[in-house]
Amino acid sequence: MSQPSPAPVPAQAVQAVRRFNRFFTRRIGVLDPYLGSNLSLTDVRVLYELAHREVPTASELARDLGLDGGYLSRVLRRFEASGWLARSPSPHDARQSLLRLTEAGHAAFAPLQQRSRDEAAALLAPLPPARRDEVIAAMARIEALLDPAAPATAVPRMAVLRDPVPGDMGWVVQQHGEIYAREYGLDASFEALVADIAARFVRKFQPEWEKCWIAELEGERVGSVFVARKSATTAQLRMLVLTPQARGLGLGGRLVDECIAFARARGYRKMVLWTNSCLTAARGIYAQRGFTLTASDPYEGFGQKLVGETWTLRL
Repeated sequence: MSQPSPAPVPAQAVQAVRRFNRFFTRRIGVLDPYLGSNLSLTDVRVLYELAHREVPTASELARDLGLDGGYLSRVLRRFEASGWLARSPSPHDARQSLLRLTEAGHAAFAPLQQRSRDEAAALLAPLPPARRDEVIAAMARIEALLDPAAPATAVPRMAVLRDPVPGDMGWVVQQHGEIYAREYGLDASFEALVADIAARFVRKFQPEWEKCWIAELEGERVGSVFVARKSATTAQLRMLVLTPQARGLGLGGRLVDECIAFARARGYRKMVLWTNSCLTAARGIYAQRGFTLTASDPYEGFGQKLVGETWTLRL
């Protein structure tokens, strides 16, 4: 049975779409020098994907961004010449290279990401909270209607990162207690440690120097991360956690990127974090962003034999 032909699109509908496109491109500054840099919009889109994916191939980027392969190749060569991009052979296909942003690449991208976030905030700032929610919901509705078969990998871009509200700190403590007991066998003393850290963060919060992000997907809390002030020159990344349903979406990397961007914008020279060697996924995120392991100490704690690790990133 043949599919019915699509209904003709009225001229006024076409005009409405074009009018909205002109309005929105003016409001978000696409026609200006993009984000005040000497990079094009396409350059920044490619940088964004490299920063938020694990180790993509050029063919994956070309397909997902809708870019000509030759054009993308030239962009990648420029990034490589600037020291922003590193390649390694794909273990699955000798014809392909795995792409990874270097520490210099992340440093180049971080201020662009911060500027993009600031511009988005400035766009929404004049609106009262209820109107902001309407705008965000309308954007999500347009995206869902025009791309109903969007792959699951698009979900991280729809995640909301927001400031904490009452109740969030209790959720952060609960998730650490439940997840670390279930997946690593840690006892209740670990949950108590996280509760102490969260309480100190709230009581001594320094808004100029510290930050917390709560991640939501479809209105549900799925993650958190904190930047605490360790000294005048050193920021500390703390309490990164993701619920199981939020893993594999690139959201952990996005949360860490936000911490790095915030620390650089505040003038910190170094970021440190403490973790355990068994947290392989988190360690991979840190290593990909230029953190280096600077100390490793076996210890007994939280009901287990563990190896504590200190990781450091020069900003």
